[in-house]
Amino acid sequence: MPATGSHTPPVDTLLLVETPEGIDLPLRPAGLAPRALAFCVDLALRGALLGGAALLLAPQGEVGMGTLMLLAFLANWWFMVLFEVLRQGRTPGKQWLGLRVVHDDGTPVGWSASLLRNLLRSVDMLPLGYVLGITSSLLHPAFKRLGDLAAGTLVIYQDAPPPAPKLPEVPAQPAPFTLRPAEQRALLALAERQAELAPARVEELAGLLAVPLQVEPAQAMARINGIARALVGSR
Repeated sequence: MPATGSHTPPVDTLLLVETPEGIDLPLRPAGLAPRALAFCVDLALRGALLGGAALLLAPQGEVGMGTLMLLAFLANWWFMVLFEVLRQGRTPGKQWLGLRVVHDDGTPVGWSASLLRNLLRSVDMLPLGYVLGITSSLLHPAFKRLGDLAAGTLVIYQDAPPPAPKLPEVPAQPAPFTLRPAEQRALLALAERQAELAPARVEELAGLLAVPLQVEPAQAMARINGIARALVGSR
């Protein structure tokens, strides 16, 4: 769904992907401009590396030129793939721009998908100057070029990880029953926000959970804190 502001029109799209645990994972696809800039950074880096290699290998005659051609092949077809797979979807340019490549479901990109999306750059470049890739990115709601459509990949902003919940330093305690994701979030929210609430309100909310947690109302909040500590420690 579009992310709107009070004074500006929507500028990007927020995708919600449901994980197997039933949690909505927000993904923020990167637009054409940051992707193009990241590609230019990677292109300049490859050019600099090949330029340095050429200075070293050119005096070696045919052997040097053959080695240089091999390096050029590897840089052209495997530079992006190796970084995307081994660096969690981040080439140097993408990392500098705060981007990464993932599968459509938000999982880390694999060898086959990365290789396919990069091989199809030759199609995205047609007929000249990335015309097909640019057109596809502008028309697709998630800014996908043809290589992304074929590989089932998505370039997203790598948001900073959320800070760990601030919970009381208490021993972890297991819950007396299996907690669903919504129940886990509710317990963590109460444990994290209890300092912001009036003591009477905390006691009231915790008391509602005394029976299912199999404790006395006066002990409910302490049990909730222990369960929350166990949930955070298991993540």
